[in-house]
Amino acid sequence: MYKALHFQKGQLEALTGIQERRFWDPGYPMHEGAIKAGQKAIDTSHVAPEQIGMLIYGGVCRDNLEPATACAVSNGLGLGPKTQIYDVSNACLGVLNGMIQTANAIALGQIEAGLIVSCESARQIVDFTIERLLETRDMNLFKQTIATLTGGSGAVAVLLTDTSVSDTGHRLLGGAVRNSTVHHELCRWGPDTGIPASGLHVMQTDSVGVLQHGVTLGIETYKAFKKILAWPDDKPDKVICHQVGAAHQKNILESIGIPQEKDFTTFKHLGNIGTVSLPITAAIAKEREFLVKNDLVGFFGIGSGLNCLMLGIRW
Repeated sequence: MYKALHFQKGQLEALTGIQERRFWDPGYPMHEGAIKAGQKAIDTSHVAPEQIGMLIYGGVCRDNLEPATACAVSNGLGLGPKTQIYDVSNACLGVLNGMIQTANAIALGQIEAGLIVSCESARQIVDFTIERLLETRDMNLFKQTIATLTGGSGAVAVLLTDTSVSDTGHRLLGGAVRNSTVHHELCRWGPDTGIPASGLHVMQTDSVGVLQHGVTLGIETYKAFKKILAWPDDKPDKVICHQVGAAHQKNILESIGIPQEKDFTTFKHLGNIGTVSLPITAAIAKEREFLVKNDLVGFFGIGSGLNCLMLGIRW
């Protein structure tokens, strides 16, 4: 593709700051990655599968349009027959939305514990995009698909419980949400987003527009976030953001006045993994001891639509 478009090797890295990313093997089912992540979360939490009253699959990529991919995940994890099982689709915010829905169900006394899982695969859409660029050799198409070419693959799971079940984990404190749906056409993936898909995948992104309007929406959401959680000026201690690329990270942090040393990133090595990006980055940040006990942490997510969601966590 570089040869066809007369690019030098490393051009994509120069534009995005992303050096490498990972792909599942061809044909890898999304539920398999989600099951592995879910099982790891259950094993490390000591919560019994029968205690999990809700399972949400939050990925953009799904094995079928129906039934819910969550059904295969539930079966693989051996969850009970009373578990509420369904998919949530909201671009890159699916896991964070699932966390809110699960937390609300716990707060209402409907369930004691809930599991949110996701698995994303960028291999297919990247391959389709490269084929289109080789066929058209169109620079305008390249500009519309830069974001597509930075996609990676991975899987995550987040387990939320009532304190009566477990009080050893991190505490979800609340958050804020804002939308700017007038910009819903800036990033589109379709027409058929099932994995595998019966139709041709087309993903186009106005990267400049997403950055410009996303920063504006991020500022509005952050103001509401700080007010709702009543955090002082020197908080949060750390932040984990959705992993888009170098330009997005720089602009959003500068716009809300958070120094880069408070942020932990993985996009250089994992790319943008959609709904998986933020939680997998938090998990790695914990492993690297960037996040430490009692840190006040901001989970800052933004997705196509445009939607912005910020959650506060006491680590």
